[in-house]
Amino acid sequence: MTRGPVLLGEMVQLRPIEARDADRMWESLQDPESRRLTGTTASFTREQIDEWTATISDRPGRVDWSITSGAVRDGQLVSDEMIGEIVLNEIDAAARSANLRLALLPNYRGRGYGREAIYEVLRFAFDGTTDVDGRRHGGPHLHRVSLDVLGINPRARMLYESLGFREEGRLRDVYPDGDGWSDTIVMSILEDEFRAGAGTS
Repeated sequence: MTRGPVLLGEMVQLRPIEARDADRMWESLQDPESRRLTGTTASFTREQIDEWTATISDRPGRVDWSITSGAVRDGQLVSDEMIGEIVLNEIDAAARSANLRLALLPNYRGRGYGREAIYEVLRFAFDGTTDVDGRRHGGPHLHRVSLDVLGINPRARMLYESLGFREEGRLRDVYPDGDGWSDTIVMSILEDEFRAGAGTS
């Protein structure tokens, strides 16, 4: 699976990450709170981010979207600027499983953008979708989508639970956090749970 379709919700549009997203991607990596809550410990150069944004949407085994506050009015896209990213990676066609990861820029958290982005990606992952041009995309037809969330990020965990993700287990003291450690909570949602409406609650 490479370059995914454009997904359109009521508040957000998801489009493949492109080279023009490098500034916003770099900005997101400068936010200490975001790095802490997502467990990001690696350091990146600006050149690495430029290369990443220019090539990631064509790499196999994953689909990377730029989340934009891309409301459409009168058939026209109002804004196409990146406000975050959402990724369906580790796609295993044989096992019909994948991992999901979400990151939003600080000013866009807690406003419903992440919830809608996750819902649209799950809809694509399990059932396929129709893009903004009316073309039907079958999607990867997954059975299971999983994610990890740090124990120090209860707001994200509550969001995932509200969308139907269930806790599967806990990895203890995975991430150093100041003078202490944080557990990682493993969560997942299955296709029948999503279709039963868990993904829309």
